[in-house]
Amino acid sequence: MKLSALTKVAAIGGLAALTLTSCAANESGSTAPTDGNSSSLAGELVGAGASSQGSAQEAWVAGFQTTHADVTVNYDPTGSGAGRETFQQGASAFAGSDRAFKAEEISAGPFQACAPDTGIVEFPAYISPIALIFNVEGVDSLKLDASTVAKIFSGSITKWNDPAIASQNEGVALPDQNITAVHRSDESGTTGNFTDYLAAAAPNDWTVGSIESWPTEFGGEGAQGTSGVVEAVTNGVGTIGYADASRAGELGTVEIKVGDEYVAYTPEAAAAIVDASPLEDGRTDHDLAIKLDRNSTEAGVYPIVLVSYLVGCEQYADSANAELVKEYFSYIVSEEGQKVAADAAGSAPISADLRTKIQPAIDAIS
Repeated sequence: MKLSALTKVAAIGGLAALTLTSCAANESGSTAPTDGNSSSLAGELVGAGASSQGSAQEAWVAGFQTTHADVTVNYDPTGSGAGRETFQQGASAFAGSDRAFKAEEISAGPFQACAPDTGIVEFPAYISPIALIFNVEGVDSLKLDASTVAKIFSGSITKWNDPAIASQNEGVALPDQNITAVHRSDESGTTGNFTDYLAAAAPNDWTVGSIESWPTEFGGEGAQGTSGVVEAVTNGVGTIGYADASRAGELGTVEIKVGDEYVAYTPEAAAAIVDASPLEDGRTDHDLAIKLDRNSTEAGVYPIVLVSYLVGCEQYADSANAELVKEYFSYIVSEEGQKVAADAAGSAPISADLRTKIQPAIDAIS
């Protein structure tokens, strides 16, 4: 697989811009703690990938460089697919991705930054609840099960006062108003995770599976990016969409039925579904790909989440990269690193239990 010219140009331009951001971060300081000791670590660390991690990466870079002033970290948020491609081609030392590498992708290899015949390290680093946001006058919150959500977004339910909605929301004044379902017009990890939930939790009503590009046969209104979806829902009438929960603002939001209860999105509930889900089978000890249990009935879990990964090498061809990646990854998954991401991006900090599983994988990097 060749790295496309467009990807190369985007990476060069993005990394140049982020170099300026990194320098500014060093000059402005950070809230990250420091013990007053200067670090001996030095060099340039290049990463690329998921735009979902963009704000978190800016916060991580600022915090990390507070105690590692001689390290320049550049992260280019070109998107998950481009990030995986860049990493495979050895143009970056690590990648951010809104999904883990598939087993067949790993087998096909190679990963140019890694030493020959060595594996990869990947783990969840960024967890974000995906909120269902809506704009219906006089209604601030709704309760919906998976089947109803699937029917709304596939176009089977077209009115807000449909019995399937009304029966779950007794006492709510639902209007006889058309529903406009807003979806991402671009390929996105947010769409992939939302449709993965629908495919798992309502397979009879959502029959197109887990996909990152919206099925045009379902109609609705398309909008570019998270900002576009939020804008379309905000400015529309009778609209509903899906977006990173940190962008919900003053819009109405949906509690999702889990087991016998309805659960609102919270950072704690988003982190809980990750802890309640098993690791994928057939992975190495340092490949912590999560098989999200979208059908979990455990109390307090919110099943519509985006889990974004960090990916590196078990053994690097360049030992300098190994030292930098190991230190940077350790900072990201630390309690402090997760806190600065939550403050900056509204993400859900990983649990202490998940951290104990991740750190040995990071420690194995050489």
